[in-house]
Amino acid sequence: MRSIAMIPARYAATRFPGKLMQLLGGQTVISRTYQATVATGLFDEVWVVTDSDIIYNEITAHGGKAVMSQCEHESGSDRIAEAAVNIEADVIVNVQGDTPFVKTEPLQKLLEQFHDPEVQVASLMQVLTDEKDINDPNFVKVAVDNNMNSLFFSRSPIPYPRDKNVPVTYYEHIGVYAFRKEELMNFTNWPAGVLESVEKIECLRYLENGIPLRMVVVDYMGVEIDTPEDLDRASKLL
Repeated sequence: MRSIAMIPARYAATRFPGKLMQLLGGQTVISRTYQATVATGLFDEVWVVTDSDIIYNEITAHGGKAVMSQCEHESGSDRIAEAAVNIEADVIVNVQGDTPFVKTEPLQKLLEQFHDPEVQVASLMQVLTDEKDINDPNFVKVAVDNNMNSLFFSRSPIPYPRDKNVPVTYYEHIGVYAFRKEELMNFTNWPAGVLESVEKIECLRYLENGIPLRMVVVDYMGVEIDTPEDLDRASKLL
């Protein structure tokens, strides 16, 4: 199985513009993400896909592989789909550019899901226990069925605890996806639906088109850099 990692890297992030070029322990966030992904040793190739000359130069100046996207894209998956058209791969893993603490074991578990021929798309999640995080819309939550297939993703707490006496586990969706290449190409040909548009969660496009995501529970994955406060947390963790 030929596996490629692709890291979508948009410079003008809405909540924290230029976040991928912020310094984290003397290196930029995007450089740390790229190097950590390469260091897993799981992939035949690792590419950064960006709309920014600044990010492109940052990666290539240090010997990394980067490609410029030619179109404006609403989601990271659309961005990598454009770049992946002419790349030979069985499975493509979308590693978010703002996740500098990439680890080997979670990505290995993700790739292992594709030994099941029914799995077309897979992603990661971790347990949320802090009530503040559960209610924070910056933390995307996911509900799953008994086979660990996604039922819904939301920025709201799901499931809603109408009965406080029923024990429930809340999961945070970690924005690392893996796709069979054909399914990624399907994704980019589907228009964004109402659920994706209102929640601003790209993987809802799969659910709206009848494709569940196989979810994998992993341990703490570190900090995703969405806000300046996240960068402070990442610096302390580092």
